[in-house]
Parts: sequence; C-alpha cells; structure tokens
Amino acid sequence: MWKEFKEFAFKGNVIELAVAVILGIAFGAVVASFVGDILMNLIAAVIGQPDFSQLSFTVNDAEIRYGAFLNALINFLLVALALFFVIKAMNRASRKPADEEPTVRECPHCLSTIPARASRCSACTMEVQPVTA
Repeated sequence: MWKEFKEFAFKGNVIELAVAVILGIAFGAVVASFVGDILMNLIAAVIGQPDFSQLSFTVNDAEIRYGAFLNALINFLLVALALFFVIKAMNRASRKPADEEPTVRECPHCLSTIPARASRCSACTMEVQPVTA
C-alpha cells in the first residue's frame, strides 16, 4: 500500500498540479493586491472613497447593504480587467512576428514535413507548389 501511495503522490501530474495551484495562489495574491492597493485607490482619488461597504438603507427594519455588493462587483470587474490585460500581454509575447516566414510545411499528399520552399516532397516524391516570399 505504501508503494502504491508513493507512485500516486509522486506522479508527474500530481506534482505539476501542485505547482500550478501554488502559482495560482501566488498570482491571485498579486492580482488582489493590484486591484485593492492600486486600482481601488485610483477610484478613491476620482470618487472620494475606495470602500463602499458602509452604504446601506433600511426597509421595514431590514438593512440592505448595497455597498458591500458594489465593492464585490467593482472588485470582480477590476480583477477581470487585470486578468484580461495580463493574458493579452502573454499572448502577444508568445506570438510569432507576422513577418516571420515558416521554414517547414506539410506535404499535401503524404502529410510529411518538408521545407517550405521545396517543389517536390522528399518522402512521397510528389510535386508540390513551393511557398514563395
């Protein structure tokens, strides 16, 4: 039983998942700090207060705390906006430049990889249209 547990606990997927969870928690703390410490203070500079939790009204002795809802809504929108910009920047950084030509392609007949400028497939010897710049 101990051997099975070790095999399970130290599989690559479990370790990768643990690393992903830890990185996710750390990234969440960074995004929460960015929203709470920077963006909400910018909103406070414009509106006058960063915390709306004290806003409420009373209906038949029931206190409706709409300020807490506003805080949660603004936090959600700011976190979504921050994540949008982070993911957009990551996608832009990982994208190939548009002017970079591919050096290889697939043969349309046998689907093997051939040089992009080849006029004949080296695997199936069929003629192919070369990619010209």
